[in-house]
Amino acid sequence: MAKPQIKIEPMQIDFLDDVIRIEEKSYGAHHWSKESFFNEIKSELAKYYCAFNEKGELTGYAGCWQILEEAHITNISVSAEHRRRHIGEALLTAIIKSCIENMVKYITLEVRISNTPAINLYEKYGFKSLGTRKCYYQDNNEDALIMWTENIFYDKFKVKYEQNLKNLNEKTGIIYTL
Repeated sequence: MAKPQIKIEPMQIDFLDDVIRIEEKSYGAHHWSKESFFNEIKSELAKYYCAFNEKGELTGYAGCWQILEEAHITNISVSAEHRRRHIGEALLTAIIKSCIENMVKYITLEVRISNTPAINLYEKYGFKSLGTRKCYYQDNNEDALIMWTENIFYDKFKVKYEQNLKNLNEKTGIIYTL
């Protein structure tokens, strides 16, 4: 059986209606607006990507801000019907790949303390918890876990990243058009 294909490419204005559909379902009343995404993809500091399946359907998106030596992941979201298919992981690897290409040394993010699958994914890629932001999420005042990588150019990180990427490619075919 052929492995499922995931195509990752930069987010384009033409994709925003599909991005907003996923955003609204994932985040409810507290979702980002179409204008917010429009402004993000026009910013020189922002890097946003979309994932497509073999049928050409937009299945997820992710973004980060890259400022000097640091990147801050702003969001990774996968449509509910396409979760548990390594799409979020493929999007995370696209962000890491972009950070490597742009000489960004450290990556950070916030994640809901209840989002165990996401926390496990980030830990798999070398992120560590360095504290919490109390009542960070507006919809329910849930705390956010603050996670950081070590320097992504250190061997410890690179070896883990390359092994995870190899394992991911064995499960699914990823095509990056970054």
